Amino acid sequence: MRHEIKETITLGWPIVLGNLTQMFLGVIDSAMVGSIHSSQLAAASFVNNLLTVPSILGIGITMAIAPLVAQARGNNDQDKPLEIAFNGFLLSGGLILLLAAIFHLGKNMVYIMGQDQVVADLAKPYLVWMSWSMLPMVLFLAVKQYADGLGLTRWPMYLGLAALPLNGVLNYVFIFGKAGLPRMELEGAGIATFITRVILFAIMAWMVLRQPAFAPYRAHLRRQLRWNSGRAREMARIGIPTALQFTMEAGAFAVSGLMAGWLGYIQQAAHQIVLLLASMTFMVSLGISAAGSIRVAHAEGQGDFARVRNIGYSTLLMAVVYGLLCAIFLFAGKHFLPALFNQEKEVLEWAAGLMILAGIFQISDATQAVGVGLLRGIQDVRRPTIYVAIAYWVVGIPFGYLFAFPLHFQVQGLWVGFILGLSSSALLLFFRFRNKVRA
Repeated sequence: MRHEIKETITLGWPIVLGNLTQMFLGVIDSAMVGSIHSSQLAAASFVNNLLTVPSILGIGITMAIAPLVAQARGNNDQDKPLEIAFNGFLLSGGLILLLAAIFHLGKNMVYIMGQDQVVADLAKPYLVWMSWSMLPMVLFLAVKQYADGLGLTRWPMYLGLAALPLNGVLNYVFIFGKAGLPRMELEGAGIATFITRVILFAIMAWMVLRQPAFAPYRAHLRRQLRWNSGRAREMARIGIPTALQFTMEAGAFAVSGLMAGWLGYIQQAAHQIVLLLASMTFMVSLGISAAGSIRVAHAEGQGDFARVRNIGYSTLLMAVVYGLLCAIFLFAGKHFLPALFNQEKEVLEWAAGLMILAGIFQISDATQAVGVGLLRGIQDVRRPTIYVAIAYWVVGIPFGYLFAFPLHFQVQGLWVGFILGLSSSALLLFFRFRNKVRA
C-alpha cells in the first residue's frame, strides 16, 4: 500500500500542481475584479456558470486521452498514443468551436436569465471573450492529457506555473487600463484569459512536436496525425460518457450558481467565492484521480489485475485522508479566506457560513472524484454515468432547491444539496469499483 501511494504521488503531484495553476487563472480574474465591486464578481460567476457545461463537455472528452494512452503504453505500442491524442484533439476542438460560436451569437441570453441588470450588462462582453477562450483551453488540455498518459507530467506543470504571472500581468493591464489601454474591468479579464490560453496551447503543442522526451512516440507523424475513424470511435466510447459525467456534475454546480443569483448578487457573490475555494481543493482531488486512472490503465494494459486493485484502494485511501485535511483547512479559514476576494461585510458573513458546509463535503468530493477516475482507467464509464446522474440530478439539485427556497435556508440550502449529492455519488462509485476488481 505504501509503495503504491508513493508511486501515485510521484506521478500525480505535477498533475495536481498543473490543475491548480489552471484553477488559479480563474481565481486571479475573480480576485482582481472582485476588488472593484461585488457586482463584477457576480457577473464573472454568472458567465462562468453559463460556460461550465460547454467547457466540461470538451474537457470530458479530453479526459479519455490519458488512460487510453497509458493503456497503449502498457501494451508497448508506441504509435497508438499520438493517434489517440490527435483524434481526441479533433473531437474536443471541433465540439468547442461549435459551442463557442453558439454562445457568441447568443450573447444576449444574459438578459433573460433572471439576473440583476447591472450583472447582465457586465456579463455580456465577458461572455464573448470567455466563450472563445474555451477553444485554446480545451486544445491545451487535450495535449496535456497526452503528456500525462505518457507519464511526462512535468512539462504541463511548468507551463501552468509560467501562465500565472503572465495572466496576472495581462489582467492588470487590461482590467485597470495600463500601458496606454482603456480601463476595461471585467471584459479586460476575459481578454487576458484568452491571450494566456492561446500562448499556453501554442507552447505545449510545440513541445510535443519538437522536444526529445516525446520523440519515441512521434516516429510516424504522417500516419499518426490524421483522422482515424477507429481511434475516434475508441475515444468516443470512453470520452462521451466521461464528458456526460463531468457535464452533469459541473452542470449541477452551474445551476446552483444560477439559483444563487435569484437570491440577489450579495448571496451570489458569497456563493462564487466559496465555490472557487472548493474548486481549488477539488483540483487536487482531480489530480489524484487522474494519476490513479493512468496507473490502473497502465497496469491493466500489462495484464496485472492484482496491481489494479492495489492501486485503486491505495488511491481511495489517499482521497479520504486528503478530504479530511481539506475540511480542517476550510473550517479554520472560514473568515480569512473569503476576505481575499471581497471586503464587503454582508458578502463575508454569508461566505463564512458556506465555508462550513463546503468543508463537510470534502471527503465525499475527493472520494467520488477518485472513484470516477479509477473506473475510467479500467474503461468502465456507462454505469458510473448513471450513478452521477442520480447523485446530482435526482438528489443534489432537487434537495438543494427544496432547502434553499421552500424551506428558506437561502443560499446555504443549495450547499446542503451539494453534500447529499456528493455523498451519494461517492458511495455508489466506491461499491462499483469494489465489485469490478473483486478477485
